[in-house]
Amino acid sequence: MQYTGYEIIWLFFVYSFLGWVLETLSAALRQKKFVNRGLVNAPLCVIYGISAVVLTIFFGELHGVWLFAAGFIVSTLIEWTAGHLIEKMYHERWWDYSKMKWNLDGYISLPVSVGWGLLSVAALEWGNPLFADLFGMIPSLPGKVLLGVLSAVLILDIAATLVILSGRSRRMEQWEEVDSWLSGISSRLGRVIYGFTDRRIRRAYPNVIHKKKEEKETAGVFAAGCGFYKLFWLLVIGSLLGDIVETIFCRLKMGVWMSRSSLVWGPFSLVWGVAIAAASLLLYKYRDRSDRFLFLAGTFLGGAYEYLCSVLSELVFGKVFWDYSKMMFNLGGRINLLYCFFWGIAAVVWMKGLYPVFSGWIEKIPLAAGKVLTWILVLFFVVNMSVSGLALIRSDQRSEQIPAEHQWQKWMDEHFDDARLQKIYPNAIEVD
Repeated sequence: MQYTGYEIIWLFFVYSFLGWVLETLSAALRQKKFVNRGLVNAPLCVIYGISAVVLTIFFGELHGVWLFAAGFIVSTLIEWTAGHLIEKMYHERWWDYSKMKWNLDGYISLPVSVGWGLLSVAALEWGNPLFADLFGMIPSLPGKVLLGVLSAVLILDIAATLVILSGRSRRMEQWEEVDSWLSGISSRLGRVIYGFTDRRIRRAYPNVIHKKKEEKETAGVFAAGCGFYKLFWLLVIGSLLGDIVETIFCRLKMGVWMSRSSLVWGPFSLVWGVAIAAASLLLYKYRDRSDRFLFLAGTFLGGAYEYLCSVLSELVFGKVFWDYSKMMFNLGGRINLLYCFFWGIAAVVWMKGLYPVFSGWIEKIPLAAGKVLTWILVLFFVVNMSVSGLALIRSDQRSEQIPAEHQWQKWMDEHFDDARLQKIYPNAIEVD
């Protein structure tokens, strides 16, 4: 079932509230008192809302055990990411599953992930249809106004909370630096808000663990560690290597040379580039773990990522760029077991063999030249991705017999007609 943007936003708030209720009741039972769980001050746990929305948009076509698997993997990844973001930003750990069996870093554990999977099935199979019917009973204009108000309040709440929390690890004498963000609010009122938020977080997460601030990148070394510069260069390198590998694979398998690029300019496969950068970011901390661990992580993460990319391209451009329907053990033609294993093998080869080599090469780039060249490439990729996206959108419009009325449509028809796009994206398949 497809949901409108209006319904998706409502689902976000509903599941964020239900998640808050679940978390608050759970914490109240453990601590024998009421506590306001969540990052923001409003009665919302946005991690539940985000998970529900992602699953609804990208995995709503799945059912049964496959939906459970999607909820298990996606929600676990969101929880793992949120935990590490909080640790990186505030140098604190707000929850800890270290005492539970089969946990990873204390941020995720198998029993909790199973719970995520079950909640995902319940939400998408029964919750979404029920709530969609309820949303339909709300008059259109009042419903949209209410959503606008709720969204504005949540954005302000998140912004204020993040700004306030950014000063939690500093001395109170440095409050003016945080207070400068709160234009029009006195320092005294700011301190009151700060104290309220701080006390709420302490009550909600009494077992918070303070973490030492990570050391800054090595001075004078370009792209040291695994920060923005390193990840962007890995994205560029991964996009280029991915295009080359897929081109050679198609030649060996089908006996023809064909373009495997994601962009209209240059041999760059963004699916591979983003995968390489994301794998480096997510698995960097575990690069010394066993090959088995990296293989399993790569298999699950790669499969989920490829599935998401397939759905995203279909939703945005009305096309799918690969179809595994004729292969064994496929899921909707979007992924198949063999290629999921390839993702696992690629994760091991990358983290154990190739990443250290490419990382060393990147760090040898002169500091000043590296930063300038990086931003030139960023500009090139932004323009390239924008033009590629517009070309595909216009291609979808042409298939629906939509005439070129605007200048950008005419320009796309002139420079990126169907014949040229067929050469760039030979495997693209139109979908309804």
